[in-house]
Amino acid sequence: MNRTLALATTLCFALASPLTNAQEHAAAAKDDPMASCPMHAQHMAAAQKESVPADGSAEHGAEVDHRHDTFGMPHAESTHSFRLFADGGAIELRANHADDAETIAVIRQHLEQIAKQFASSDFSTPAFVHGYTPAGIAEMTRLRAELSYRYEPVPSGARIRITTKNVEALAAVHAFLRFQVTEHRTSNTGAVEEDK
Repeated sequence: MNRTLALATTLCFALASPLTNAQEHAAAAKDDPMASCPMHAQHMAAAQKESVPADGSAEHGAEVDHRHDTFGMPHAESTHSFRLFADGGAIELRANHADDAETIAVIRQHLEQIAKQFASSDFSTPAFVHGYTPAGIAEMTRLRAELSYRYEPVPSGARIRITTKNVEALAAVHAFLRFQVTEHRTSNTGAVEEDK
């Protein structure tokens, strides 16, 4: 079975199999603040996969775009930026049109949730989007006490500002962000820049 069909089958099965017991759902939400995410189970399962290098093919890029689209903000309607700074970096996501209130709202909700996940060392969302564990995640998880994740609204979207004073954690953040630049095929250079 090809990877696209396998993903589609998994998503259809997961979406067709909601918790049937309201008490189980309430307990899960109490124990895990991200349980309200409709894709949380898939994100968690993806995070458990072994790290497998991307093949760099157009097919893999299309799969990344498709998985990104499942969050309600089509890849064609938004722009990712992954910026490296001397103290960490930022994940930025903006609607392509400043008057696209719906996409802006979805972006802000999504990145606010992702910032909370990252602060809890939950990197299942990027693992889901990319189909394997991104570079830097193991180190970022191990060094979680050395990292700060801050959600910030910006014009037409939002960003997650990642900061650290730890050299090893900084290297992991930069590896993670450079991975994202490549995977999302952004115009970012992967070079350290000033936060403007």
